[in-house]
Amino acid sequence: MKNIFKQIKTPLKLSLAMFIICGLIYPMMMTGLSQIIFPQQANGSLIKMDGKVVGSELVGQDFTDERLFHCRPSAVNYNTFTQKEGNKQIIPSSGSENLASSNPKLEKRINEDIKKFLQENPTKEDIPADIITASGSGLDPHISVDAARVQMDRVSKNTHISKTELEKLIKDNTENKLLGIFGEEKVNVLKLNLSIMREIKGR
Repeated sequence: MKNIFKQIKTPLKLSLAMFIICGLIYPMMMTGLSQIIFPQQANGSLIKMDGKVVGSELVGQDFTDERLFHCRPSAVNYNTFTQKEGNKQIIPSSGSENLASSNPKLEKRINEDIKKFLQENPTKEDIPADIITASGSGLDPHISVDAARVQMDRVSKNTHISKTELEKLIKDNTENKLLGIFGEEKVNVLKLNLSIMREIKGR
C-alpha cells in the first residue's frame, strides 16, 4: 500500500499544481489583465444609448424599422433582446442556414430576399451581394459601404434626413481595411442606426 502511495504521490502533486496554475491562476490573471487593458472588448463590446445597453458592436441585429438601415439576412431573424409571446419567453437566437450553392432552397431564398429588398429599396443600381446573402455565422454586424448607400433613398424618405447627411453618417461609421490592406471597408449597422436615431431625436 505504501509503495502504491509513493507511486501516485508525484502524479497527484503534479495534477494538483497544474489544476491550480492552469485552472485558477492563469484564468484569473488573464481575466484581470483583459479588464485592465481591454475592458470594452472583454465585456462584449457593448454599446449604450441613454445609459441603456442596446447591443454589441460585434453582433448583428434584425432591424425592420423603415427609418433604419437593414443588416444582412439571417435564418432566424436574430435579436439581442428577450421577447414574450403570451406566457412563452422567446430567448435570443442566432444562426445561418449555410445552404450549399447547389441547393435549390438557396436560390429560392435569395430570389425572395431580392424581391423584398427591391420593394423596400427601389433602385437602378446593382444590389450588393452582401445585403442578400447571409454570413457563415448569421451574426455579421457589418454591411458593405455600397449596401448602405443603396438603402439611402428609403432611409432619407422615412427620416427626412438628406442624402448628404446620410452619406456623412455612413462615412463616420465606416471601418477601414485592417492595416489598410486586409479585407474591405465596412459599415457597422448598429452604430449607423444609433447615429440615425440621435439625428432624429435632435430635430
